[in-house]
Formats: sequence, structure tokens, C-alpha cells
Amino acid sequence: MAVVLAIGGLDSSCGAGVLRDAQTIQSLGHLARVAATAVTAQSDAGVMDVHPVSSATLKAQMVPASAVKIGMLCDAQRAQTVVHAMGCHSAPIVLDPVLAASSGAPLLDDQGIETLLTKLLPLVTLVTPNLPELARLAMLCGEHSPELQIQARVLMARGAGAVLIKGGHAQGPSATDYLVMSHGVKTLDGPRFGGARRGTGCTLSSAIACGLAEGRSLPEACVLGKQTVSELFARPTTA
Repeated sequence: MAVVLAIGGLDSSCGAGVLRDAQTIQSLGHLARVAATAVTAQSDAGVMDVHPVSSATLKAQMVPASAVKIGMLCDAQRAQTVVHAMGCHSAPIVLDPVLAASSGAPLLDDQGIETLLTKLLPLVTLVTPNLPELARLAMLCGEHSPELQIQARVLMARGAGAVLIKGGHAQGPSATDYLVMSHGVKTLDGPRFGGARRGTGCTLSSAIACGLAEGRSLPEACVLGKQTVSELFARPTTA
């Protein structure tokens, strides 16, 4: 049983954020610890309010762990606090670059994105962008190619250890992800579920962090993440 630290926003609806992370971590048999960057009021319809947590409180919440998952950073000040804390961590770090909510509401300001690109990426083992996030981050790095692997390698050139391109926004019968590493690319297929599904990225990245905490290789941890998402979201949704 490992300690896995989830850093991100507290979603009042429990659909995403550190509460979803904690559920995932505990379902995989590990000890969840959370550090909230912000308290948010959300529902499936959108984000109603965001209240950033003070840097001092955010720092105080972060504890030693066998792996770390980072989600919503909120703004540059919170992002810088996380950067300083992660510089003291030797554990693997999985970054889910949450730029906006599923409804489209922004969850990281422009200065925060710059901090992510310049200071946080060099610290992370894996970054897990969806297709819109990958395209935006690559463009901000000066890369306008539509090729996904080229976009991913731009983030690796900025220091990320590897990139898992999430294919949920693509078309097709399956949700195919691509793990781009320095030595090659691994394709990860999974079922596509109909309807709006919040929290898939949180579940995936926190499950990958659990796999890394267990000592699995990065590809093995990503397979665990895909399996965890498939098992969770195959269940019927309830009102």
C-alpha cells in the first residue's frame, strides 16, 4: 500500500478533481492524500465559482508520497508553489494539464500555463494532455504542426519525460491513446463510451500514478490507467 498525493482542484460535485483522484487511488488499494489548489463550485453544467487556496495552505497540504498526480493548478501563483514543492520530490510525477473544465470554463490562467511549460514540465515523469490541450500547449511552444507525435515531442523537448496523448476527443469506435517516449511510441486502445463523461482524465492520471507507485514501468502503469477508466465508466450512470 503506497501513499499517492493528488494535487488539484476540489470539485463540489465530486465529478472531477482531487475527490475523483482520491476515489481512484483508494479503489486501487493505496492511501490517498490530497492538496487542494482551489475550492470550486461545479456541476455537469459548468463551473460556477473558483476560490484559490492560499499558497501557504497549499504548501502545508503536500506530503511525501510514492507518486504524485497533478491536475488543476488554477493560476501562476499556485503553479509556482507546486513547482517549488515538486523540486524537493524524488517520486514519479504525473501531470494532467487541466486548462479548462469539460464545459469550457478556464481553470488555468495564461501566466499559469507559462509556468507549467517552463518550470513544471522539466519535473514530470509523464504529461497526459487530451487533443485540444496538446494542440494548445504545442502552439504556445511555437509548434503548429497537426501531427500529434510532433506536438508531443515539443513537450518532451521542454523537459517532460514522456507524453500520453489521450484520444477521447478523436472520432472512431475506440478511444486510442498514444504513449510517446524517447525510445518509441506505444498504442493503447480502449472502448469509447457514449455521452459526456467528466473525470476521465483525473481517473486515468491518478491510476497511472498508482501504477508508478507500485514500481510498474511507465507502459504498464498506462495500461493500468486505461483499464481503470474502462472499468469505472463502463458502469451505468445514475441521475
